[in-house]
Amino acid sequence: MSEISAPAAQDSAVRERKPVGGELIIPIAGLLFTAYYFTTITDSPWTAQVSAYFVGAILTLLIAIFLVKTFIAVSAGRADLGLGPLIAPKQFVRKRLILFSLMLAYCYLVQFGGFTLTTFVFMTAGMIVLTDGGNKRFIATLCAFLAFGGWALFILAFDTRFPDGPFELLMEWLL
Repeated sequence: MSEISAPAAQDSAVRERKPVGGELIIPIAGLLFTAYYFTTITDSPWTAQVSAYFVGAILTLLIAIFLVKTFIAVSAGRADLGLGPLIAPKQFVRKRLILFSLMLAYCYLVQFGGFTLTTFVFMTAGMIVLTDGGNKRFIATLCAFLAFGGWALFILAFDTRFPDGPFELLMEWLL
């Protein structure tokens, strides 16, 4: 009887590998964004550069620790690079693809619609997708306040160089 249970225990140990491939997407994207960000701040004031390099160094260190931990788990056989939880359960795949498409569309369209309107449309569409179309009036109102708050904070207060659109041009003319 012990001969039968030993292979079964080995099979269950093999099957219990945790798929961690999906968990690597955000850290790797964060690392790529940090590297990109470092290249864009060369003309910034030195105080902004110091802050950016400090935050970027901490982020890079944390990602390195995570990647080493993941590599050790994969090497030890406790994990694999599968994407299981990322693509399962199947009923969420459609929503995830729609949200990914909205994000790509936002990145492209923000240059034409400006920060505020594009952010409003993106957040509204995303929340409607996530709630299966529930309470659209509340979602639109919330997203309008959030987009306006983003404009007030980033563009008005911090004078951040986001793309101008009709809303930004109107507010510039009014103020």
